[in-house]
Amino acid sequence: MKKYKTLKEDLEVVKKVMEILPDARPPFSFRIDNLGIESCVIKVKKIACKSLKGNGVNSGLRLVYAYFKEEDRIVFIEMYHKNDKENEDRDRILNNFK
Repeated sequence: MKKYKTLKEDLEVVKKVMEILPDARPPFSFRIDNLGIESCVIKVKKIACKSLKGNGVNSGLRLVYAYFKEEDRIVFIEMYHKNDKENEDRDRILNNFK
């Protein structure tokens, strides 16, 4: 939150979109496969962040979440900037299902 001052507001927009379209929507988001779990884990590649002026959805922010369709529930797992790390933390994802 210190680095991206508008993140809370930006996430509210993401939540509204996810209420309507919670499943993966390529090329903006996709399912993360080969985790060895049945739950649907999705990575959003393009999140608009007002703190990163001039970049819009090409801000480089990534969001990983689990979508439980039967329960109509979403759990945020991880958010990171693509310059801070290359890929999602699979151990962190799997720890959410223990």
